[in-house]
Amino acid sequence: MKNILSILFCLALLFSCTDQAINLDQKDAVPYSVAFATADRCELAIVGCYDAAQSGYYPGNDQRRGYPFGAATVQQGDMKGENMINVQQFFAVTYNADYTVSSPNGQAHWECTYQMINKINIVIEGLRTAAENGVMSPEKAADGEAEVRFLRALGLHELLVFFAMPYEATADASHYGVPISTVPINTIEKVEEAKEAGRATNAATYAQILDDLEYAEQHLVASRAGDLKISRATKGAAIALKARVYQHMGNWPNVITESNKLVSATVPFTSPIGSYALTAQPEGPFVNNSGNTESIFSIENSALDNATNNGSLSQFYFTVRSLVAVSPLIINADFWHESDLRREQLLKRSLYGGINAYWSWKYRAGTVMDDWTPIIRYAEVLLNFAEAEARQNGVTQKAVDLLNSVRNRALEDSNLHFSISSFANVDELMGAILQEREIEFLGEGRRWPDIHRLTYDPKYAVKGKDGKPGVPDKASWGSMKTESYDPASGNIDPAIIKTAGFNFEDRKYIFPIPLSEITSNPKIAGQQNTGWN
Repeated sequence: MKNILSILFCLALLFSCTDQAINLDQKDAVPYSVAFATADRCELAIVGCYDAAQSGYYPGNDQRRGYPFGAATVQQGDMKGENMINVQQFFAVTYNADYTVSSPNGQAHWECTYQMINKINIVIEGLRTAAENGVMSPEKAADGEAEVRFLRALGLHELLVFFAMPYEATADASHYGVPISTVPINTIEKVEEAKEAGRATNAATYAQILDDLEYAEQHLVASRAGDLKISRATKGAAIALKARVYQHMGNWPNVITESNKLVSATVPFTSPIGSYALTAQPEGPFVNNSGNTESIFSIENSALDNATNNGSLSQFYFTVRSLVAVSPLIINADFWHESDLRREQLLKRSLYGGINAYWSWKYRAGTVMDDWTPIIRYAEVLLNFAEAEARQNGVTQKAVDLLNSVRNRALEDSNLHFSISSFANVDELMGAILQEREIEFLGEGRRWPDIHRLTYDPKYAVKGKDGKPGVPDKASWGSMKTESYDPASGNIDPAIIKTAGFNFEDRKYIFPIPLSEITSNPKIAGQQNTGWN
């Protein structure tokens, strides 16, 4: 998909702009009249936005990294939780007391995401111009705009989850969100305008995300041919992301409304839009990244076009660099049955550093590095729906069926399947749904988003230090041994818990706005996250 023509995308950053960092008159820059002069060039511009989503360039050099949607952000989503272990300490981005506003991980995450957003803004303007000039039909231009607006919504939400407090931190979500830009920054004047904008409120950022997704749902096609069904945005992807966004806002009625668009009334659940369905086996989405029924949207990688060894999921998670192991905290959890097929299909055990550890086997490409980055799967749609149904209506057959649809494909023993009578109350059902999320999305970077969105939940917040909502204590690789793993036993050796958690009041709970931003943007410098200088 990604034979990318370099057109127009000459800007270094959206925000973090300085006179040294940006050149608005580069020799290889192409004017709009040329860049969007044909339908083929418009298509290349759209594909360029997906390329920017796959992996941007690390600050200060020309190496590609795993931001905004490569291995690095997946790993951060896992490492800001308790179920994965950082084997090599250079990526201890959450618990490291030495983390600062100039740490490269946060800087790359912020900058690469805003690079993508500015490219999207350029393409939106170019597509509208192309439609006005008769280069492409209004319908085709709208589909292209809907694709990139889906990516913009995805990027803005990613930034909120890592750089802003949750939606419910204030009653009206008037606390800081992130900067919003919907116009291209391609002149010095627009750079200065961007600096004046500052951070929007959390509510305003969510409003922009939903506006993008409403447009995307209205104008995107229901499906695409071949692997483009998964690697390019579709109507189903926009709806699924919208349900996730409403979940983070705690708007459960709207989660149900959006989920109903993608979930049939009865089991086995399938989607009337896009024909999504769970694969028969838990490993289905990972065995065949491009052709399975469950993946709604993923970031494509190929042997020739990937995020390189600094952003490859299989390099990080097992086969080559072995940076992230699975923790005994989840391996030993008694709510994860020993006979669960996900233990067999999606984990590998291998000796590293003298420890026969467990590793994720969701990413298998190794040095080829063509594993796709999973963004939204149908399993998430079903579990999001189950949670919303339980919160709104209690212990219902619908909620249990939705939970079972994901869980039961991994449990061949029907005696282990849930029924309504399995739950004395909604709290027990909610506990089972949240535990199922820990198992199902292990190694996909979804643990931190769950911890983040549940921060202000009076019942279901994940507990950190002093019993307050936050990031739990976790095992440390340096304190572990092979015997630390005792699958499904419920036993945890306290000697391995050497990495202290913290609560949501700790400054480490969310990332700081990076130094590159606050030094070039005085307004945002005065809007830094609490506790960071």
